[in-house]
Amino acid sequence: MSKPHVLMPSPMMDLVVKQLDEAFTLHKLWEAEDPEAEITALADKIEGIATGGKRPVDGELMSRLPNLKIVANFGVGYDTVDAAWAGEHGIYVTNTPDVLTEEVADTTLGLLLMTLRQLSESERYLRAGRWEKEGPFPLTRQTLRDRKVGILGLGRIGKAVATRLEAFGSTIVYHGRRKQEDVAYPFYGDLVEMARDVDILISIAPGGDATHHLISTDVLNALGPDGVLINVGRGSVVDEAALISALQEERLFSAGLDVFENEPHVPAELIAMERVVLLPHVGSASVHTRGLMGQLLVDNLKRFFETGKPITPVAETPLK
Repeated sequence: MSKPHVLMPSPMMDLVVKQLDEAFTLHKLWEAEDPEAEITALADKIEGIATGGKRPVDGELMSRLPNLKIVANFGVGYDTVDAAWAGEHGIYVTNTPDVLTEEVADTTLGLLLMTLRQLSESERYLRAGRWEKEGPFPLTRQTLRDRKVGILGLGRIGKAVATRLEAFGSTIVYHGRRKQEDVAYPFYGDLVEMARDVDILISIAPGGDATHHLISTDVLNALGPDGVLINVGRGSVVDEAALISALQEERLFSAGLDVFENEPHVPAELIAMERVVLLPHVGSASVHTRGLMGQLLVDNLKRFFETGKPITPVAETPLK
């Protein structure tokens, strides 16, 4: 029996490539001299796609593959896959939830503490020899003590972050598409109103049209000159130009960012700001966690082709 044909548009970790190469007929699109011609030649054969998000898997690409049945996405966010189109056309989309929840929550708390206490800035102060020459690093204005934190996106990761914040004694509120009946934290139906009432806004929201620039000038102004923004969700959720202006004009105290609008590009204005903490999208980037994510992607494809049902289909699928 021939193996199902799986298309991999861009390079992925060795663990994924090795296992998919063994279980399927794997087509590494990035190795093709003419990727578009390769897609055309393979169109009738491809039944699955394994994607890491570097090349969008949109309706135009999927429509060229008449026998496509499943798109397995690496990562909990799948905004580079048109899952709504896939669901409407009988195609499963999967992601890799749960296995990265604790790692990303840990990173979020680390980024929050680095930002509030200006820890990156203080380390640079030491490395530059300024402690010895100029004396102690100035006292930081911000602290996590007695802070009220608003979480945008109280999903699996958001709840894990909230649990950690409770241990720090923080007051927690949240905003999302709807109130969650099994959640005790106060819910805000309006993001600007929540931003006005909190000291810290943590965004763990997914990307996509529904959340594009959700954190706008109005939200940043509501946070105010002592407010702090932390973003570990998707860069597109924040209006980056508005954020830069708010920081430059001191309408916002600081920001800690693990994601950006046009990764890997980071605006020079943000890089120049000493107080802002910038990370290169490392929320889940440990060998342990990325290995679990890669394995779940592989297992989703294997399970689907064995049973017809994947392990972690996204909300837009199972099929309509």
